[in-house]
Amino acid sequence: MKKYLYLFLASLALTACKKNNTTEIQPIDVNVNVSYNLETSTYKLPLNVVKVKVTNVSTKTVREFNVSEKGTLLISQLSPGAYDIDASATISAADYTAITAIPVDKAVTFNASLKNKQIVVGFSETLSLNLTAGFTGDWVIKQVYFAGSDRVNGALYRDQFIEFYNNSDKVLYADSLYFAETVGLITKSTANTYNLLASTGQLDWSKSVNMPANIDANNDYIYARAFLMIPGTGKQYPVQPGKSIVVAQTAINHKAPFTGADGKQITVINPALTVDLSGADFEAYYAPLLAKPLASDIDNPNVPNLTVLSYFGTDMIFDNPGRYSYALIKADGTQSPKDWPMYNYPTKATPSSTATKYYQIPNKYVIDAVEVQPVEADDRIPKKYNSALDAGFTYVPLGSYTSQSIIRKTEKTVNGRIVLKDTNNSTEDFTFLNVATPRGFK
Repeated sequence: MKKYLYLFLASLALTACKKNNTTEIQPIDVNVNVSYNLETSTYKLPLNVVKVKVTNVSTKTVREFNVSEKGTLLISQLSPGAYDIDASATISAADYTAITAIPVDKAVTFNASLKNKQIVVGFSETLSLNLTAGFTGDWVIKQVYFAGSDRVNGALYRDQFIEFYNNSDKVLYADSLYFAETVGLITKSTANTYNLLASTGQLDWSKSVNMPANIDANNDYIYARAFLMIPGTGKQYPVQPGKSIVVAQTAINHKAPFTGADGKQITVINPALTVDLSGADFEAYYAPLLAKPLASDIDNPNVPNLTVLSYFGTDMIFDNPGRYSYALIKADGTQSPKDWPMYNYPTKATPSSTATKYYQIPNKYVIDAVEVQPVEADDRIPKKYNSALDAGFTYVPLGSYTSQSIIRKTEKTVNGRIVLKDTNNSTEDFTFLNVATPRGFK
């Protein structure tokens, strides 16, 4: 009996020994090289001002680092997983002008990012972050309410709106401002389209039918499924410094009952979940364009209508999960945006003659852009915008039909005027409101 007891105890000891000797997953050290994407090599911008933020996609844990003067960084002890890696540098107007001899009147911000980068056991790659100067302007996209409100107790999607803000210290005019809901691949991959699998994973627009061969279709342009314009004679719609304009899908008070175009009453069970858009500055009105318009698409005679260059669906309905993104466009006097070319999706099968085409918008006329993504990391899709337009992305934390909106953060107040944060990285610049609030601040 003792013999069997000894054998049993020995077996337990051996098992314990094997468990103690089991190799555990070791943290990983990752090397990073940072550089500037410059058009000339006659000057050098400082690298030791670059900040790198590393965010674990699953745990949301954030670590921040400074880069050496040589542009190198060792990120130590990373647990295996997926990471968002963002680099940014802001150089004051005075320093930038002194270094480059290029006169600027505001600080210049550079960004680079790697999204959802998989760091696995045995990872030995050196990550390269090439900083690009972002477009910053006087107009910014302040708030986008794309999630909509509860499908039963709220207003569904009919209370959506987008808000633009005068972030400057002078009067601006909203006349002939354009904005676009930007189209692209809304799944992680598809076998039906040509994709840039080796780089961004986005659509390869260069493969679109009749796309010119002498342009960079993927890097110099964005593509719009909805393209709309604020009308005006040039100085018809002034916007004061620190003020905004609200563009509504339907400019009515969605908290209160109203009569639809079919004569039936439309109401919400819980008005607290939706918004009053009767004071909006502009509205989208698609009914004249449609054979069968929505009953909820009411034309408020006191609110000017947008000029619709192209549209998708039955109203200015933003994608609730957050799979499309938004750009604000201002063309110069040499351009006629309504005449800009339109192209089909780059599908492998030849598109039919009636297939949808999308406006091709030159990046150089984009004055602000906000990349939006679904809330869940597993649902994230390839970025539509490069770092020059938006190095990051933003989302609403509770997802679709939750009344939440994305809203740009307040950076500072100057003589009573609120200045909103604008680094060309929506991950840094945006937060959210639990209930969308036209003209609100966060």
